[in-house]
Amino acid sequence: MVVKAFVFIEVAAGKSREVVAGITDLQQKRKEIQSVEAVTGPYDVIAVVEGPNVNAVGDLVTKNIQSVSGVMRTVTCLAMKLG
Repeated sequence: MVVKAFVFIEVAAGKSREVVAGITDLQQKRKEIQSVEAVTGPYDVIAVVEGPNVNAVGDLVTKNIQSVSGVMRTVTCLAMKLG
C-alpha cells in the first residue's frame, strides 16, 4: 500500500526560492516527491510525497528534504483514507 504524506516546511528568512529549487532538483532524482509548492500561511513550502511505507516516507524527509539548505523545520502529515 502506498503511503502519501504532506510535508509542511519552514524555511530560513528569504530562502523560499532556494528551498523550492532544491526540492525540485531532488524531485528529478527521487520520484517519491510528487510536488513542491511555495505557500502562504504558517509554513513556507509544502511538498507532497509518496512511499511504499511509513519508514520510507520518514527516510525521504529526514535524509533528503531536511538536508536541503534553508530548511529549518518540517512537519509531516500522513494522508488517510476515510471509509
